[in-house]
Amino acid sequence: MKFALFLGCKIPFEVPAYEASTRAVLAHLGVTLVDLPFTCCGYPARNASRDGFVVSAARNLALAERAGLDVVTPCMCCFGTLRHAIRFLGEDAGLRTRAARALADEDLAWSGKTEVLHLLSVLARNVGVGALAAAVRTPQAGRSVAAQYGCHALRPSNVTAFDNPVAPTIFEALIAATGATPIDWPRRLECCGNPLHDASAALSARITRAKIIDAVESGADVLCTACPHCQQSFDAARSGPGAPVVRTLLYPQLLGLALGLPKASLGL
Repeated sequence: MKFALFLGCKIPFEVPAYEASTRAVLAHLGVTLVDLPFTCCGYPARNASRDGFVVSAARNLALAERAGLDVVTPCMCCFGTLRHAIRFLGEDAGLRTRAARALADEDLAWSGKTEVLHLLSVLARNVGVGALAAAVRTPQAGRSVAAQYGCHALRPSNVTAFDNPVAPTIFEALIAATGATPIDWPRRLECCGNPLHDASAALSARITRAKIIDAVESGADVLCTACPHCQQSFDAARSGPGAPVVRTLLYPQLLGLALGLPKASLGL
């Protein structure tokens, strides 16, 4: 099993533990990752230039297509952006023509052959929940874990095709495979607050804190994420006096602990 690894911009520089744990877990499970000269997914340009954002995404897709590989990304924002670009390119002939001209400058082409998958999908469906459970050496029994889905993978579901947007189960199934207990909590499908940070840091922090408190009051001792933006928001809200007491773990960190991998390899 082989994929092109798309890390995006934020993970390598701001959440390096996500990269480390993703690489460690997938290598242990026999999944080969190929590093290509990817650039930004295009998300930061989405409100400034639709063509600019789509061409940026299309370039990355074309690189993977040339290598004959599907793409796996641990970043939910990048996942949603690349999936949106595929949809827009497929629907808009004019946009597709303009993107083709831009890609031709680098002798690249996009035809839609490359699939884009989130890390959780690869683990749940390509590797398989049963295979993960069978590989566990240190069950995480005793941990009560709240799954933070994030926004970009679930919605819009006709673009992302990730899971049922109102009643998803993939994350809880993956948590259960580690031996931990996934909990239900009222705010599990709500935004972490991160997208509001630049407009109102105070409002963003209140939303994040409310989510953490809800998870704790619902019985969680671990808040598990699969999005660098969510992870950063929760880590920031857990600092300072009076902060809610809960541990945050990226899913590949939780899985890596269950697989018996060294903590250092997981960025812990």
